[in-house]
Amino acid sequence: MTAKIIVPELGESVVEATVGEWHKQEGESVAVGDVLVELETDKVDLEVSAESAGVLARIFHQQGADVQIGDVLAEIEPAADGVAAAADGKADKVDGAAEPAKQEDTAKQEDTAKQEDTAKKVDTAVPSAPARQPAVTPVAQRVAAAEGVDVAQVAGSGAHGRVTRQDVEKHLQKQEAAPAKTQPQPAAAPSPQVSAVGSNRAEERIRMSRRRRTIAQRLVEAQHTAAMLTTFNDVDMGAVMELRKRRGPAFLERHGVKLGFMSFFVKAAVGALKAFPKLNAEIDGEEMVLKQYYDIGMAVGAEEGLVVPVIRDADRLSFAAIEQNIRDFSARARDGSLTLEDLRGGTFTITNGGVFGSMLSTPILNPPQVGILGLHRIDERPVARNGEVVIRSMMYLALSYDHRLVDGREAVQFLARLKDLIEEPETLLLEG
Repeated sequence: MTAKIIVPELGESVVEATVGEWHKQEGESVAVGDVLVELETDKVDLEVSAESAGVLARIFHQQGADVQIGDVLAEIEPAADGVAAAADGKADKVDGAAEPAKQEDTAKQEDTAKQEDTAKKVDTAVPSAPARQPAVTPVAQRVAAAEGVDVAQVAGSGAHGRVTRQDVEKHLQKQEAAPAKTQPQPAAAPSPQVSAVGSNRAEERIRMSRRRRTIAQRLVEAQHTAAMLTTFNDVDMGAVMELRKRRGPAFLERHGVKLGFMSFFVKAAVGALKAFPKLNAEIDGEEMVLKQYYDIGMAVGAEEGLVVPVIRDADRLSFAAIEQNIRDFSARARDGSLTLEDLRGGTFTITNGGVFGSMLSTPILNPPQVGILGLHRIDERPVARNGEVVIRSMMYLALSYDHRLVDGREAVQFLARLKDLIEEPETLLLEG
């Protein structure tokens, strides 16, 4: 019986996907569990596997096609039926020549039989094993194809040896670093007709992934639909840095994870959201939905673009649990193993441009949320303390908010409250 491969449920609010790379082609045999095709969604890439064994008889949607939940991607026929169908097709093609074939010399038939017998013996003695192609992310596949790299030669660092874009780039760097073994060529006089300026004007067109297209669309929508405004403040990171230096080794030994800066900001953000609940809300028509829980999204730069995994019930988690969540999200964002459940929901978002060296920026809202906190790099700057100029480790904070729901006064007070909690981190412990 023919088995249909359909687009599975893609997760909350995700109804459409783009067909990525097909790992099997028409006519190839498949086993249960074999990955057939990758689907690119707005948030993550999904692998669709075979639920029955047989022959991939027909592919209905090729790479790059947009599909929806329930669409038939391909059909798998049982192995016996697939062979019979192939034989029937060949019989139809040679039907017209059947009569002349019957009149062929018997000697030729015997020679053919001997050759087939010899081939079978060789096949039995030396079984052929098709080269196994490693699992490759769609972006890595495109980069490898553009650069002429054989992905079979690239060591994968992702989950289950999956080859990522970074792996392909590292492979290219190693090739470029290798000394070129070329014979010295005599110097040629430059041609007066050719200008070296602008000689390399190559262009490359690469189709945007579904996630990148969705990111672009939603960022523009956020600016068009929300009355977005950004307010700024700075924070003295000295107390947190001193506490990390003093307690960090014991924290690492006890919990197996480093005490980073982000857990302090998650805790401080929760404290400020409790004081100013409109920043932990959303607009639904003519109603304001105030959330009584605190699911904090952490913006992470992934291979296909920005993703925002969510730390759920952050107000109930310890510093160690928050750090473990962040470490896990970062690792799985790099190897592409985040799930749709990891990215669902969120009531407030934190994005840290400081890890890339950003001094100041204006983050864009992640709808339907009405607030996003931007962190930046820590710099030593001269500041006034008790009438004296001292050098302190300072960070700029940026809060973008939807002015339709949040007034400027609340936004400024929110940042001031967060600043107080970071500059006196013991308060985070005292207030839970």
